Amino acid sequence: MIETQHHHMHEGHGRLPNSAHTSRPWRIHEITPDFRLEDVWALPARGEESDFPLLVAGFAAGDPSHGSSWLARALWTIRWKVGELLGWDDAETGLGARVPTLRERLPEDLLDAPGPDFDTLPFTSLYLIENEFAAEIANRTMHGVMHLSWVADETGGYHGQMAVLVKPNGLLGTAYMAAIKPFRHLIVYPAAMRQIERESNSRAAASGH
Repeated sequence: MIETQHHHMHEGHGRLPNSAHTSRPWRIHEITPDFRLEDVWALPARGEESDFPLLVAGFAAGDPSHGSSWLARALWTIRWKVGELLGWDDAETGLGARVPTLRERLPEDLLDAPGPDFDTLPFTSLYLIENEFAAEIANRTMHGVMHLSWVADETGGYHGQMAVLVKPNGLLGTAYMAAIKPFRHLIVYPAAMRQIERESNSRAAASGH
């Protein structure tokens, strides 16, 4: 079962250096060489090796706000906050219209490992393997990839990590991504991470841990 990380988050509230993503042998690297890594964040979720599908389900669920998983609800909050800024939900010029799907770039083994369907969100899963999940979205400003991974740590457990990769659409997209960068780094992600931490602490207190 996925658990919360109860340690106090350092300043930055989970933001990691780009090397936390680029230094690992994720399969997404071979799929998105022309995409730019925008952000890497540690997700306050820990578990066993086999728990990764639970993390992915938090994003793919149609309405996790009605579910029993606090993690699903928290991840939903992150997705909506980030999505508002990145324009993830404005898919009028999306996949198959302005840009071709990245599934055309997938090697055969990843084509044989499809991820879950998104019930209500304009995401398309690319692949789901034992420690890595990727989904894509496109709109008038960019073609984006949300990448979730399950990273082993020194304790023998695993923790979640999220990366956002973007291919801006021309000068408009580049200007838009630059304009919202301070809001992502200083407001949106930290606020979402603080919400997760508060809920985590409340749950810990209620359970007596």
